[in-house]
Amino acid sequence: MILVTGGTGLVGCHLLYLLAKKNVKIKALHRKNSKIDVVKKVFSYHSENYEELFKKISWIEGDINDIESLSNAFKNVTEVYHCAAFISFDSKDLNSLKKINVEGTANIINFSLDNKIDKLCYVSSIAAIGETKTKAIDEDCKWEETANPYSVTKYNAEMEVWRGISEGLNAVIVNPGVIVGSGFWKRGSGAFITQISRGMKYYPAGSTGFICVEDVVEIMHELMSKSIFSKRFILVAENWSYKDFITKVCSHLKLSPPIKKAGKSLMRLALIFDILNSWFNKKRRKLSLASINSSQSINKYSNKKIKSELDYSFKNIKKSIEETCLNFKK
Repeated sequence: MILVTGGTGLVGCHLLYLLAKKNVKIKALHRKNSKIDVVKKVFSYHSENYEELFKKISWIEGDINDIESLSNAFKNVTEVYHCAAFISFDSKDLNSLKKINVEGTANIINFSLDNKIDKLCYVSSIAAIGETKTKAIDEDCKWEETANPYSVTKYNAEMEVWRGISEGLNAVIVNPGVIVGSGFWKRGSGAFITQISRGMKYYPAGSTGFICVEDVVEIMHELMSKSIFSKRFILVAENWSYKDFITKVCSHLKLSPPIKKAGKSLMRLALIFDILNSWFNKKRRKLSLASINSSQSINKYSNKKIKSELDYSFKNIKKSIEETCLNFKK
């Protein structure tokens, strides 16, 4: 029996689709207020038989910070894919980030050890990878403390996984870049596409690594199937500038792309207006200093390790953007 946490998220629901196709026994943990219908919607993007595939999932209501529900979820489980996480670059969310990303992961590791789980795959992020200016960023780059609260909590969550490995747990860590995929238009890259669809006058100056969600889940499954443990892998298909990504999305949405670069000064001015708007209108902030710094950073990631380990060929990012934009328009 396989347990998937974060089953109603982008990676989790695409992983559930992959596992359902393979006709294995699956449990998926979901919070009380999460909407599992979004999983069915994602299944419908890929198969006409999506209703039957969806029925193969046993849904367990619970939370990675609720010990009682985890006790129920872990019954008869042999493998775990830990995809649940909270994403925010806002320091105001630090306590929630710690609670979900770090404490929640510690709980999953403890239950996996106590229940003698055969294998575990943890979904981290390139945000938890160290940086370098002299070469493409790889798994060996040294981590340095950062002001980005999401990066810090994902790194600390990885430390919990390494603790589990040191105590005998068979586990592997994947660090995806920006994940391109359909179904979630208010968070992640889907929220970025939603923002682009509303029109953009400026583009961020930075660049980062991108990967198709189908590649992420297929690699996760392959690593587990081949029992590759005690390692971490950067999952990036291609390195793109944000300008090129926005321009490509605009071309599929029949929109004019932004032609002006938003430098640090302009972005920080936008941050001030965002803070004032949040204060006066009681709305959640859209920007943070960490998100601005991330959008301005020019980073290039190496995928040599995973390509060497699995001899894997990644899906073309242009094709991923095209398919995602098509589903967005639907």
